Amino acid sequence: MHKLIVLLISGTLLTACAAFGPPPAPGEPMASVQAKLGQPTARFQVGTDTVDEYGAGYFGQFTYMARYGPDGRLVSYEQVLTDAKFATIKLGVDNKQTILQTFGHPAETMGLPRRNLEVWSYRYKQSGVWDAMMHIHFSPDGVVREMMAGPDMLREKRD
Repeated sequence: MHKLIVLLISGTLLTACAAFGPPPAPGEPMASVQAKLGQPTARFQVGTDTVDEYGAGYFGQFTYMARYGPDGRLVSYEQVLTDAKFATIKLGVDNKQTILQTFGHPAETMGLPRRNLEVWSYRYKQSGVWDAMMHIHFSPDGVVREMMAGPDMLREKRD
């Protein structure tokens, strides 16, 4: 049991070190980026580009997307859970596929049966400071109909 705990802690520390190292530079080959960052949490084909998601999971407030051109070289690497990136969502145009390819997998999903909407929620730092959730609402046809930011109740202090 002791060895398992040591292995888990070592793996976590190695992952954390990779996350805090220098970010990959445009032009780096995919293999080099993966050597730095590890395996992506998801991979998407967007036109002729490949996009790798490096998500932090249920509790994470950061998701990085690495975009590679058709030649397999890094075009961009960015943290996408930001006010500026959420502001690029187009109501009535974007859909589940474009949201997934842009922001990665949500921390939570739920349905609003009375409104016939599905909600994907992403944890993030609103204005780079406040613990928040961005809720993206989809109609049954998978199109974004509304968005709403609010506090992240998981991180709210309860006295």
